[in-house]
Amino acid sequence: VELAGVTGCTSNTSTQPQANIQAQQKIQISGSSSTYPALKVLADTYSAQAQNTQVTFLPPNQSEATIAGVKEGILEIGSISKVLKPEENDGSMEYREVSKDALLVATHPSVKGITNLTTEQLKAIYSGKINNWKNLGGTDAKIVVLDRPEDESAKRLLRKYYLGKELKNAPDAIVLREESDLIAAIQNTPHSVGAFSLAYAISHQLPVNRLSLNGVEPSADNVRNGKYQMVRNIGIISKKTPKAPVQQFINFTFSEAGAEVLRKSGFVPSSQK
Repeated sequence: VELAGVTGCTSNTSTQPQANIQAQQKIQISGSSSTYPALKVLADTYSAQAQNTQVTFLPPNQSEATIAGVKEGILEIGSISKVLKPEENDGSMEYREVSKDALLVATHPSVKGITNLTTEQLKAIYSGKINNWKNLGGTDAKIVVLDRPEDESAKRLLRKYYLGKELKNAPDAIVLREESDLIAAIQNTPHSVGAFSLAYAISHQLPVNRLSLNGVEPSADNVRNGKYQMVRNIGIISKKTPKAPVQQFINFTFSEAGAEVLRKSGFVPSSQK
């Protein structure tokens, strides 16, 4: 994916009270697909208030390409679902954590009788050792595992907290590159299970079964108090001194108004950790 930088325009000033000739400012964001829902709710609210500013999202990118784009000056805002490591920063960039988002394990509503999964049950599902919901006390139906690539944050977190590094994947698991593809698939595939953004499920009122893990409910409160472990960081990177329109959007993102937008959409603002 070719990254495009932010282009800012200046305009002639006018004292005419009804003249609105200020040029449109454009801010382009690129990064991990899992970070887009949080940034889009911020961008929608900000664009409605700053009517001369348009925030657009480029096709999703891997973290390495996003970081390189900001570092090289061809991208002014990059979004990543991990903390920027010191060795990834040449000193020209600033990383800011925007919010936290729980990774939800959910099933299609056709799966009945299951509200909680243990670590061992998750391992059995994702490895294919158990392939029918009836073996877990649920519906007599084959389990459809919707999985993510190993280099994506969702799969990394599943392995870190529940599956372990060595667990082999179920041979008939359906691997989906983008989180948006998994979200669409879990709503349209009976008896399926997958992991994706809790905040997205809340803000879009998705008709899926949200599962507790080891008895801990996936909720914003449990993210805040640290009881729910499977949480990813959503952050942005930019040059230390970005252009004025970009800085204004960043200021809004970390304001109380921005935090309220995030809270209403199911995210946990970093200022509210």
